[in-house]
Amino acid sequence: MMRKVLLVLLVALTGFSFARAKVYKLTSPGGETSVVVHISRDEGITAEIYYQNREMIIFGPIGMVVNDGLWLGIHPKVKKVNLNEVNEIIYPVVQNNNAMVKNHYKEMELIFRGNFRILFRAFDDGAAYRIKTDMDGELTVIRESGSLTFPEDETIFFPTEVSMFTHSERSYDQVSLSDIDQDQFASTPFLTEREDGVSLIYTEADLEDYPGLYVFGDQANPLRFNIKHPPYVLQTRLYRDRNVKPEKVADYIAKTNGDRYFPWRSVTFAKEPKDLLGQDMVFRLAAPNRLHDTGWIRPGKVAWDWWNALNNREVSFRSGVNTDTYKYYIDFAAEYGLSYIILDEGWSTPADLFQINPDVDVPGICHYAQEHGVGVILWVLWNALDRDLDRALDQFKEWGVKGIKVDFMQRDDQWMVNYYWRVAKAAAKRKMLVDFHGAYKPCGLSRTYPNVITREGVKGLEHNKWSTDITPDHDCTLPFIRQFAGPMDYTPGAMRNAGKVNFHPVFNRPMSQGTRAHQLALYVIFESPLQMLADAPSAYYREKSSMQFLSEVPTVWDETIPLSGKVGDWVAMARRSSDTWYIGAITDWDARELKLNLNFLPEGTYEINVFRDGINADRYAEDLEVTTLEVHSGEILTIHMAPGGGFVGVIRQKTKG
Repeated sequence: MMRKVLLVLLVALTGFSFARAKVYKLTSPGGETSVVVHISRDEGITAEIYYQNREMIIFGPIGMVVNDGLWLGIHPKVKKVNLNEVNEIIYPVVQNNNAMVKNHYKEMELIFRGNFRILFRAFDDGAAYRIKTDMDGELTVIRESGSLTFPEDETIFFPTEVSMFTHSERSYDQVSLSDIDQDQFASTPFLTEREDGVSLIYTEADLEDYPGLYVFGDQANPLRFNIKHPPYVLQTRLYRDRNVKPEKVADYIAKTNGDRYFPWRSVTFAKEPKDLLGQDMVFRLAAPNRLHDTGWIRPGKVAWDWWNALNNREVSFRSGVNTDTYKYYIDFAAEYGLSYIILDEGWSTPADLFQINPDVDVPGICHYAQEHGVGVILWVLWNALDRDLDRALDQFKEWGVKGIKVDFMQRDDQWMVNYYWRVAKAAAKRKMLVDFHGAYKPCGLSRTYPNVITREGVKGLEHNKWSTDITPDHDCTLPFIRQFAGPMDYTPGAMRNAGKVNFHPVFNRPMSQGTRAHQLALYVIFESPLQMLADAPSAYYREKSSMQFLSEVPTVWDETIPLSGKVGDWVAMARRSSDTWYIGAITDWDARELKLNLNFLPEGTYEINVFRDGINADRYAEDLEVTTLEVHSGEILTIHMAPGGGFVGVIRQKTKG
């Protein structure tokens, strides 16, 4: 329910107060978060954010330089204040973490002289602000200001970038804020941890017709970050067939409508790290669903060909990019209830979507898949798709293709951000899913266009083909930071698993770091409504115990409950699908024992099917033990994990009699 209240200055209302004429205070519904906005002729517009009466961060000076140098925010004067409270339940089309999302906040809109305003929201778990301009015609945004200043030197997990031409596939450098210098910059989200135990995540949401957000160090103040955006691209150059790099850029960041809201800049707080698991702030801040017909949007699991290099064995055909191989993937998907297969690179000439590989009968494969209740998703280079967007999608629809995997954008300047929206809309028109790879982080597009069902922008399992970066420590970091922004197509499911001493990258015969139970647990912990099975069908056919679990685990959830966790060390969470609960836990390279309280279960007696590290998993990572236990609501479940290990429990209530 929405309650709208318009107030003039100096009128008091519970939850909203103004200490003096140039200070405006906004308090969240439960009193956990406060936003104190200072309006100063000399210092501009700043916003102090408090959580549980402790100062967390200062935004500002907040403003924007537009057109021929007009500075919105300099010598600010407030004309009017609008206040509002929203208390609603959002029912996501694709439910990801929860079937319903509680969205309760208080809002303050400060309208300034000079045809702009700033909207602030206070939630009990965070705060956000965004700028709105009220101008006619086109607006040129030269730059946006909005520094972040921290009250103390905190630990930060910093996704360091070396260029704004990036896949956004970063590791998280754990350093002190004061260690970041002016030459270092990062994409978002990033996470800080305070000495008092509170965690803070900063990111953006509702990014549309505007470039993405980065932060960089400040020479004058080691506890401050400045923000910057990719400049507006005037000219590009193609390298190989897929890397379209900016060659010439403008001295501004965007040309856009003068009457519009700009993206949210948000901070989210957690009393302890586990409370970040399953967080949905970005979803809450995103623009609502714009699709009227969504019944065709079907989450599910996918048999994927590229990671496993099509390494099928004991088959009667030559395995490769050909029709027989894809029919084999379809047979596998149908047998185990997987919703889709992907035809990755090779089904066509990458740069020409109409130059089909003669060994791949795409229409025939789609027809065969349809007969077996399986959908087909096609991998495409973004620039090849852009060149023939409508023609290509019409052809795919005629073939019966159910979705596209769009790759190698590697940019988030304004033009490229708009490309994502164009593809989302065009694909939805033809009832197709979209999986963006080579992509920037999620900013809420999947709420607005729920056919954008997942995306990369994550350093995932594929890196094991050529590096040692995808460690269990890395896996134990992603759920707290990158996954905070939204679904991530990490692509788990390796059936070749290795311990720390015997892992080595092999491009055409890849393996994972950590145990088999660790890989299985990622299907509970990692959020992706379109979830890959990265290994080859013939590998899964030999692993009946693993496929017992992988065939039944959902990809969307009715409820998510964090159980335990520490960034980079371990994660444990419970998720519910209908009346079945799933527990997933993973650890870093340290063996670990966790005690998990089953008080989230309704009263009763339950049977739990357990997939856990075998007794020899510390020396042979593929050792998996499968067993069944009886547990009760409120019981403490003790789990043991090997180095790089994991645990999965599938819990169902026992029937009487």
